[in-house]
Amino acid sequence: MHARATPVSTRFAYRLFFLRIALSRLGAAPVPMLALNRWAPLSFHYRDHGARDGSHPLQWIRAVLEREGLRCADGEVVLQTMPRLFGYVFNPVSFWFCHDRDGALRAVLCEVNNTFGERHDYLVAHPDGRPIRDGEWMETRKVFHVSPFFPVSGSYRFRFDRRSDLHAVAIDYYDQGGRRLRTRLSGRAEAMSRGAALRALCAHPLMTLAVMARIHIQAFHLWRARVPFFRKPLPPVQELTR
Repeated sequence: MHARATPVSTRFAYRLFFLRIALSRLGAAPVPMLALNRWAPLSFHYRDHGARDGSHPLQWIRAVLEREGLRCADGEVVLQTMPRLFGYVFNPVSFWFCHDRDGALRAVLCEVNNTFGERHDYLVAHPDGRPIRDGEWMETRKVFHVSPFFPVSGSYRFRFDRRSDLHAVAIDYYDQGGRRLRTRLSGRAEAMSRGAALRALCAHPLMTLAVMARIHIQAFHLWRARVPFFRKPLPPVQELTR
């Protein structure tokens, strides 16, 4: 769900599905219906995430956490992302949930892609590495161009919630005029099985193509409404914002 407050009020919500992958087990055993690093109706490719060089994504995120002084996040890392469907994917944002050995959430890396083929990572964590609580809002400055209808200024506020099998992420965008955009992703987790995968594919066979199409359809509506347009600046020099 996206809800824009100004200069025009718009709201839209779409049904999607995501994978939630425990990276320590990725590649250790086959996952029903999910192809690894090869074409299939439903697949996951190492090169779509992290270092983008085909290496295992867990190696990359461990190096990032070490470099950022988050050695406390030494437990499971769960990557929430859309898979490739029939060979195509575009992920506006993927989430790397980094836990400690007791299961507490210590950091979340938000891997953001824009439609210009650029990427930036926002690492959400407390400076002292203490756990991130359910429902806690955390803030970082905006440095990366995503929508041409918002400037590269202001800040994002993140909230991560998990209650039983319900997972939810909130991302709000603020500038000096207050909250400009609300974004919500939420859903119930279901164990990956052949039946679950087939139901998801049948319900959303063109989901990843539709994501890109809907981005441009919504942009057309904003352009028609004469919402101010901001040209794309150069991407930030640093690949990660803490």
